[in-house]
Amino acid sequence: MATKRLAITESAIGRPAVAGGESWAAHYSPGRWAHESGMILTRLGDLDAAEEHLHLALDIHGLDRRRTRAIVLADLGAVRLRQGDVDGAMATWNDFLECAEGIRSVKVQAALHDMRVRLRRYQGMSEAQALREKAARLSA
Repeated sequence: MATKRLAITESAIGRPAVAGGESWAAHYSPGRWAHESGMILTRLGDLDAAEEHLHLALDIHGLDRRRTRAIVLADLGAVRLRQGDVDGAMATWNDFLECAEGIRSVKVQAALHDMRVRLRRYQGMSEAQALREKAARLSA
């Protein structure tokens, strides 16, 4: 049901409104749709499709908005970790931290906290520890 609704929303977003205010989807961009769809697919457990959507969001939505790009990178890192790709998650989260530097945002702060919590399981890995420490500095 959820994936069917995602397809319907994608079509609605791609269709221009006949008159201003007629489309409930008018405020969505394809990039925003890709990001939110990726997160829905993550919750549904379709991690491969979620990763694909998040990459699309980066390509479209996160090109010139650092805050948005940072949040999508944080989400992509979490998806990669759930897929069992620890190295990919670490690399993506490193990109997230670089992108997030200097950004003041509640969502970025929440993503920093989420990443730090997820990395607690990898205390023996020096790269995970370095990411946690950098995230702590950005959270301060």
